[in-house]
Amino acid sequence: MQEAVYESADHYRTFNEFFTRELKPGLRPVDPTPNSVVSPVDGCVSQLGKIEVDQIFQAKGRNYTALDLLGGRESDAAPFVDGQYATLYLSPRDYHRMHMPISGQLQSMHYVPGRLFSVAPHTVRVVPRLFARNERVVAIFDTQAGKLAMVLVGAINVAAIETVWAGLVTPPNSKEIVYRDYQDEECISLEKGREMGRFNMGSTVILLMEKGMLWQPELTEGSAVRMGELIGKIQ
Repeated sequence: MQEAVYESADHYRTFNEFFTRELKPGLRPVDPTPNSVVSPVDGCVSQLGKIEVDQIFQAKGRNYTALDLLGGRESDAAPFVDGQYATLYLSPRDYHRMHMPISGQLQSMHYVPGRLFSVAPHTVRVVPRLFARNERVVAIFDTQAGKLAMVLVGAINVAAIETVWAGLVTPPNSKEIVYRDYQDEECISLEKGREMGRFNMGSTVILLMEKGMLWQPELTEGSAVRMGELIGKIQ
């Protein structure tokens, strides 16, 4: 609570307002290096590395495809062939707003219906293709490093995902994928470190980036990360 703009619990009208509370300015400095990629969240690394053609590593013996994760459109998945991915887990105790890892202009957003499996580490190890089966919101941006996909994965107790440009995306839920194209609309550009959305309870953010960037070598499974800190560099 000492990190929150409003430290008293009496300020918050609902538990969700408390849970998604804003941090005091300056507590999460954003790495200023022009070619840096920063953590979009407080949390820990579930997995990160190279996308092998289109295969993303989930856990030992379990992979899923970028095509499945992004909802099934070849045009969305194609830029990330042999690119890089990072899966970042937010536990219930973490700060629950998501920020931009790199500056970008929004191209599209779509809602993908699905299950609400827990995304806790023990579940990720045993449920096949978990992230490609759970409900999720996919936002694709144009950046200096090419295309960036930010996948906001829902989970048990996570029935609300918001973005700063569209407000509450889920609920209400749909049985079909809902696409929205932003290329021909008013330009939505977000700077590195700017808030882009928020979760209820704990969940997972998956970043997909094109070839031409590398994650920091010290980051491994279980590494703690804080929003704004350096996690990768554009080559």
